[in-house]
Amino acid sequence: MNRKLFLTSALALLLCAPATFADERPASPPGTASTQIGDAWIDVTYSRPILRGRTGIFGSGDEYGKTVNGGAEFWRAGANATTKIKSDIDLTVGDKKVPAGEYGIVVGLDEKAWTLVLTSQKSMDTWMGREEVAKGVLWGSFGYKPDFDVARATMKLETLDHSVDQMTIAFLDVTEDGATLAISWDKTRATVRLGVAK
Repeated sequence: MNRKLFLTSALALLLCAPATFADERPASPPGTASTQIGDAWIDVTYSRPILRGRTGIFGSGDEYGKTVNGGAEFWRAGANATTKIKSDIDLTVGDKKVPAGEYGIVVGLDEKAWTLVLTSQKSMDTWMGREEVAKGVLWGSFGYKPDFDVARATMKLETLDHSVDQMTIAFLDVTEDGATLAISWDKTRATVRLGVAK
């Protein structure tokens, strides 16, 4: 190939590349939820799956939670890497005091109530392979070990009168004493109170 033809081809590829890459979007885009209490911040980072026409995403009866869990015992509260919460202040979650820091979130799913679990288990930010899961490193909720639980709390469930297409985590009813963490998807919302530790 002569030099002129090579340069023309290379230039054409470079000009087309931005449009091609711009069209490639992740199936479950990254999301964040943040709130501020006093001078302190609480942040949740997660991936946000979309219904894409599905209904009854959580299922019912013996099948409840199996679709979103994908074979894992707990749900990753989103998609892809482990959902994480980072707090600048000590919190109370359920009956436990949780020191300021970063923790993984996994959720036990039951039709009557969900269970929020904060874990100190090491997790992968990007997929590093099944061998890492086998060593006890979390990917989403795969490889979860209860030995690393920092706190557990029951989440209250409600059925919404509308459908939430893209899974959403948000903070509600924020006061100087704490905030309510809400997970909404399809027609289900689960909430739990996170208190500011005294």
